[in-house]
Amino acid sequence: MEKHAPCKVSYKLRGRRGRGRTRLLVAAAGAILIAGCSTLPVTTGPVEPPMRRYEDFVKPGQPNMLEVKDSVEGFNRGSYRFNYYFDEYLYRPVVRGYEIIMPDYLEDRVSSAIDNLNEITNLTNNLFQFKLKAAGVTVSRFVINSTVGVAGLWDPATRFGLKRQTDDFGLTLGHYGTGGGSYLMLPVLGASNVRDTTGLAADLATFNYIGPVAWVNDSTATWAYTGVYAVDRRHRTPFRYRQTGSPFEYELIRTLYTMKRDFDIEQTKVKDAK
Repeated sequence: MEKHAPCKVSYKLRGRRGRGRTRLLVAAAGAILIAGCSTLPVTTGPVEPPMRRYEDFVKPGQPNMLEVKDSVEGFNRGSYRFNYYFDEYLYRPVVRGYEIIMPDYLEDRVSSAIDNLNEITNLTNNLFQFKLKAAGVTVSRFVINSTVGVAGLWDPATRFGLKRQTDDFGLTLGHYGTGGGSYLMLPVLGASNVRDTTGLAADLATFNYIGPVAWVNDSTATWAYTGVYAVDRRHRTPFRYRQTGSPFEYELIRTLYTMKRDFDIEQTKVKDAK
């Protein structure tokens, strides 16, 4: 940078970097908004009620074993139906094409590299929870895997005994006593709740503003990462809608998700890195 024109160059760089950082946020928000609109039926009026609800089979005086706060159940069930069709006819066919083209070995390398890039959100949440040992492990993992593991394509840190310290801001909020709030079935993204959706937005902002997107001032790379991340995430998720064999799959997913997150939050309170 030449000394006689520092301000002009600096502002240009800031503008480009700011646009680069927000592209992933805009893409995610746009997908959610578009998908959310798609969950609404074409005709006006309330969402058609389900044919069977677990609550209808609970006898008076018996506890409802699947009871979870679900304040926007109509929207959630519409989103659940949309997610089934989106997953079955768009998302999974793309993922199947990826799995056919990519050898298993290369799929593992892609997954490993993505995990390495996402250590930034693990680190920030380790620190937010004052899990200093876990934070040290996360930093060590990132350094080792980025160097010895060649940009995270391999994971030698795990072989060295440094286990991944997975954390997210939803867990951080729960760690400090924030309740889950109402259950949410997010379009495309799946099961969540108010607390975890807030955490998802915070982690996405962290990744964009101090993570890899902030390091690379290249919109093409940003969009490429977004696409690869989405495909890899679905590739590693074995769940399929309407394949549990339960007539109450919606309630089952809602309950299992809530139980799993409650368990994960309890784990954040009893341990640091092991």
